[in-house]
Amino acid sequence: MKYTLSVLVENHFGVLSKVAGLFSRRGFNIESLSVGETEDAGISRMTIVVDGDDYTLEQIEKQLNKVIPVIKVRVLPEGTYIERELTLIKVSCTNQQRPDIMKVAELMGARIVDVGSNCMSLEFTDTRRRTGVLLSLLKPYGIRELVRTGLTAIEKSSKQS
Repeated sequence: MKYTLSVLVENHFGVLSKVAGLFSRRGFNIESLSVGETEDAGISRMTIVVDGDDYTLEQIEKQLNKVIPVIKVRVLPEGTYIERELTLIKVSCTNQQRPDIMKVAELMGARIVDVGSNCMSLEFTDTRRRTGVLLSLLKPYGIRELVRTGLTAIEKSSKQS
């Protein structure tokens, strides 16, 4: 099962390395990792997606709470947070295919950020599920390059039932 963790850490040199090292030493795999400064310049938020069972999650939480620069660890239950991922996609295209790719981009809400003689680059920010849909639509044209930021998440303002 996949778990999304929101980890507040002190914004200091080497904190990311300490957290990544903790996962590495214990054999836990990080599926996605996104880090950025919060509204307080002294604090960063890490959004970490891990795959494992309940025992693995419990061990990860305990180990993270032992790392000195970690301020708070929260496991975000499914449905209680908003998630997004930025994806940049370079797609092969001929002059005849260009309008079709532009239509796919428009329908999915992707933005065309570069056009070359035989390729186009798109920017897409959405959930992992919708990113998967876009990628499946573009795959027949030939995806030349793909860059993903990793999941970023924030808790919803009010919990839905």
